[in-house]
Amino acid sequence: MPQHGNIYVVSLIIRVIVNALALWAAVLLIDGIEVTAQDTVGQILVYLAVGAIFGVVNAVIKPIVKTVGCLFYALTLGLIGLLVNALLLMLTNWIAGLFDLPFHIDGFWPAFWGAIVVTIVSWLLSMFLPDGSDD
Repeated sequence: MPQHGNIYVVSLIIRVIVNALALWAAVLLIDGIEVTAQDTVGQILVYLAVGAIFGVVNAVIKPIVKTVGCLFYALTLGLIGLLVNALLLMLTNWIAGLFDLPFHIDGFWPAFWGAIVVTIVSWLLSMFLPDGSDD
């Protein structure tokens, strides 16, 4: 039993790191998304904290939205997922602001394009990293 707990913790840590790397890519590629921490260690901590917030937002809210809006997902062939991901990224930005984290998104369109970058980078990294489900 403890081994499964360790796998869960490692999987959670990997997920936060993947989110942090995906957010870092979005900051590099998208104007209007920025981390304003002064030093490298501060930036890394901000990415990890925002990655954790983004993971919680995705784990809690996204399944509810997908369940309630499954008809819209079907009607738009999943394209509404882009809108949902942008709104979840904006929610992450708002929550990060509550914790005074220097992470900022300047409106919907940077969030939209940032969500696409985060989704692609997360998907690519997840292809090469273990998720803890391989027993």
